[in-house]
Amino acid sequence: MIVRRLLVTIPMLFGAAVIVFFVLRLIPGDPATAILGSHSSPALVAQVRADLGLNKPIYVQFGDWISRILLHGNFGQDYITSQSISSEMASRLPVTLELCALAFAGSVIIAIPAGVVAAAHRGGWADRIIQFVSVVTIAIPDFVFGILGILLFALVLKLVPSSGFIPFSVSPWENIQSLALPAIALALGFAGVLARVTRSAMIEALQADNIVFARAVGIQPRSIVYRHALRSAAIPIVTVAGMQAGYILGSTVVIETLFVVPGIGQEVVQAMLNRDYTVMQACVLIFVTGFILMNLLTDLLYLVLNPKLRRAAT
Repeated sequence: MIVRRLLVTIPMLFGAAVIVFFVLRLIPGDPATAILGSHSSPALVAQVRADLGLNKPIYVQFGDWISRILLHGNFGQDYITSQSISSEMASRLPVTLELCALAFAGSVIIAIPAGVVAAAHRGGWADRIIQFVSVVTIAIPDFVFGILGILLFALVLKLVPSSGFIPFSVSPWENIQSLALPAIALALGFAGVLARVTRSAMIEALQADNIVFARAVGIQPRSIVYRHALRSAAIPIVTVAGMQAGYILGSTVVIETLFVVPGIGQEVVQAMLNRDYTVMQACVLIFVTGFILMNLLTDLLYLVLNPKLRRAAT
């Protein structure tokens, strides 16, 4: 099963590369005009297009691009800065991954216990409060939480900076402070979804026959909830967590732009404004690859959590 999933991932990545390349070519605008300005002469624009290889047939451009990636791991050069895109991605990707890791970890630490408590006290005041907060965090977009966080925690209380990024190597504490608001803004919506899924899965698990039997024989309620029911509910929780991890990666486009975090999300916005095809292709392909790999990791976790799948795989 593992080998089969890995083999399926390869054509998925290639298909994603094809879609990314050709769909981005549909965006209005011309990179040469963006570089030179709208008042440049047609001859100069044509010369820049030739220098960038944009005058070649589109299938030739795709072949050149994909062969560079597969053979050399090279995404090409930035049209605007003439810098290596691979080096730009290497400097920006760790920032985005750190932000996503903080958001994912924070949401999981909050959402799963909240969902378990809501299910264990179904119909009580704790359940109602958790459901209400979950709905609110799902309904409000990430950037709204970001703006409210800037107004309250950065401008009024002055607890954290309103924007920017400090590397961990420079100052670990300032690094956490600079990513606190972006990570919280990213985490809240995901936490609401995961808390509701955890609650539903736990309610179903607590009604199973083995749980009813465990109550009948006098096993402690805490042990029933956390050792037995939560293990039975793990599959849907892991499924949603894996999918949402990919969504968190995509949501960095808005959050990094709002908080001026120098990650891949901010880079893709700048590339779109500059009609910089090569940078957009690299950024979107990284996002798609991350989403596919997270789904692959989720499938592999199924084998760990479900003994029946492990036996079927062997």
